[in-house]
Amino acid sequence: MALFTDQSSERTGEPRRRGGLKGWVVLGVALVAGIALGVVPSPYVIEQPGPVFNTLGTAPNADDVETPLITIPDETVYPTEGNLDLLTVSVFGNRETRPSWLAVATAWFDPSRAVIPLDQVFPDDVTTEQRDSVNQAAMVNSQQDAIAAALTHLKYDYPTNVSVVSLPDGSPAEGILQEGDVIIAVDGTSVGSIGALRAALQETGPDAPVAVDILREGAAQTVQVTPVENAGSVVLGINVTTTYQFPFTVDLELDRVGGPSAGMMFSLGIIDKLTPGSLQGGAHVAGTGTIDQAGDVGPIGGIQQKLYGAKDAGAEWFLAPAESCGDVTGHIPDGLTVFSVKTLDDALTALDAIRTGADTSALPSCPTK
Repeated sequence: MALFTDQSSERTGEPRRRGGLKGWVVLGVALVAGIALGVVPSPYVIEQPGPVFNTLGTAPNADDVETPLITIPDETVYPTEGNLDLLTVSVFGNRETRPSWLAVATAWFDPSRAVIPLDQVFPDDVTTEQRDSVNQAAMVNSQQDAIAAALTHLKYDYPTNVSVVSLPDGSPAEGILQEGDVIIAVDGTSVGSIGALRAALQETGPDAPVAVDILREGAAQTVQVTPVENAGSVVLGINVTTTYQFPFTVDLELDRVGGPSAGMMFSLGIIDKLTPGSLQGGAHVAGTGTIDQAGDVGPIGGIQQKLYGAKDAGAEWFLAPAESCGDVTGHIPDGLTVFSVKTLDDALTALDAIRTGADTSALPSCPTK
């Protein structure tokens, strides 16, 4: 019996030693894998909620001095209440500094963050500096459109010009039109907006010269350009922007933020400052969306992150572009009510309902599920 007991101990002890060794090997592999996941860069970047700015309040300028986001020095400005927040998205990572696989794995399980392929946000042929420059230009243009939309809503009259920004390679207008030219008319039809320019070109059709009246350095002249068809549209082969001659100065101050998505909220802030009373009755409202001179609200990116940014900032109400509702549905944080808006008037209707405490259930909204 003693011999049997001793042999049994030897037989059971040996596997125990081997099992312990396997456990240490597994632990070692896991540690190495964890370290690798923590340091090996991934081919992704992470979008997450960025800073939130109240268009009725202040923000640090380039010198870190608190400055009103909207200043209208030469007009009567009325007191405002509450928040009309514009929202931003921060991108963690770029081509030079990519997030680790561990950071990506963590973001996958966070509903307020999104994992995006690196090439989708930072194309290989575009540097980070070039991307930032384009986004900053988009912000500047959107601010001008926001002012135009607000003043148009308030029935102010002001001239609008369409100016040439650049000519792509192979443009039919190359050597004829140049940067800075103001397009006055096409084939006798006045052009006061980009939409009017497109309509005039569609009317003339492609492949035949048309008379283009321009202002170049203040001097009027007429040139001949032959439009071409591109993706179903008739074009002159020029990149243009709309410039406005506003009846008074509206300064919009928001440094280190790019892109066009703040347009609608800036328009609402301008209207609130130029009209008596509070548009939303002092409530905390956030929103996002591009806007044009006519007040049409357009879709934006990163809206899921903006929803969580709004909620974290304390907003109870959210104005979302109708065309972005597909990205909103199923991603609305608890306690946040989202309205779907197609125009500036839609947004103002929602704010009026919030202000008066009216039943908002009949207003257009993005489905929660």
